[in-house]
Amino acid sequence: MRRSVKIATAGVALFGLIALAGCTTDPSVAPPTTEESEAPAETSEWFDQALFDKQFAERDVTPQGPADEPYLQHINAEMVDTSGFASAGAKKACFANASISNPWRQTGWITMNQQLKVLQEAGAISEMETRDAQDSDDTQIADIDYFIAEGNCDVFLISPNSTAAMTPAVERACATGKPVVVFDRGVNTDCQVTFIHPIGGFAWGIDTAEFLIDNLKEGDKVVALRILPGVDVLEHRWAGAKKLFDEAGIEAVDYFTGADPAEIKSIISDELAKGDVQGIWMDAGDGAVAAIEAFEDAGADYPVMTGEDEMSFLRKWKDTGLTGLAPVYSNFQWRTPLLAAQMIFAGQEVPKEWVLPQKPITKDELDDYLAANEGMPDGHYAKFGGENLPGYPEVWQKRQIP
Repeated sequence: MRRSVKIATAGVALFGLIALAGCTTDPSVAPPTTEESEAPAETSEWFDQALFDKQFAERDVTPQGPADEPYLQHINAEMVDTSGFASAGAKKACFANASISNPWRQTGWITMNQQLKVLQEAGAISEMETRDAQDSDDTQIADIDYFIAEGNCDVFLISPNSTAAMTPAVERACATGKPVVVFDRGVNTDCQVTFIHPIGGFAWGIDTAEFLIDNLKEGDKVVALRILPGVDVLEHRWAGAKKLFDEAGIEAVDYFTGADPAEIKSIISDELAKGDVQGIWMDAGDGAVAAIEAFEDAGADYPVMTGEDEMSFLRKWKDTGLTGLAPVYSNFQWRTPLLAAQMIFAGQEVPKEWVLPQKPITKDELDDYLAANEGMPDGHYAKFGGENLPGYPEVWQKRQIP
């Protein structure tokens, strides 16, 4: 049954974690079969030199905004005038969400709803009516059209299920004259007031590849574990990393895994049977523990490895002492759309493209993030950015999802 929730009156319930990718992915793309996993698609069609260069540079830009509020920071922003939307009184937000079908999205959804409570108490947002598309383009299109037809939305918040399919529906929302805020994944239009996202997939690929290259030598072998094909942010992660591996003379072989721990272990075991594997690269951290366990099962030395800021990887990284890096796709972005709506109705300028910081967790920071997130479940994301919200830490520890 699909979910349609008026958050202003909805209760909370315990929602079990599922073993899917802990990142922003397009679940409408079916997981590959074992045969497909042995023959990944070429990365050249996904490589964009201009976007690679843009994100390469943005990693070193000092963000503008409050130092202790990364969800309000922005990089190289072109600010837009929102005075035409200025209006007094609490506003109704209508949120068309792609899904909460993986731990990354669940963590963000919890944070978003705690941010909502703050804005309700401040009299900025009256309620947030949410429709969950459960990973379906058709459902999300219907959701957006429902909100338009309902006619009771003051602002549209949209986290698209996929890019091209959602573009016409987003444009229809824009045509109402109400402000539209798009976040996480993009669409092929700029009609929205602001598009909110971390730096991007190429930045992830650059950070991770540079780390592996710095800790390996020419001729070493890296096994790349990829969760799904055809998802732009994931394909960009690999396309960026592969470019740098090739230039550095690192032998890199990639497999699609569907984030299946058994498949991950099988791939690693087969590669270890062929010879030494010095590095593991992942486009999402889910399944990282299974990859490490495959080395343990084989009695092999731990690899140099990149995972993600999901707690399961951070804890295994600490326990094993391996050489690791945790890239992030900043989960705190789930706070920003509601805060953007507040700013828009106050007539404050907002970035047209709101690029949020995206900084990996390094070895020197590992203990601090483990301590700060003690008691959080394995599916929690360390850089969730909700420490100053009501309900912290219990709501996130109990995975109380509206």
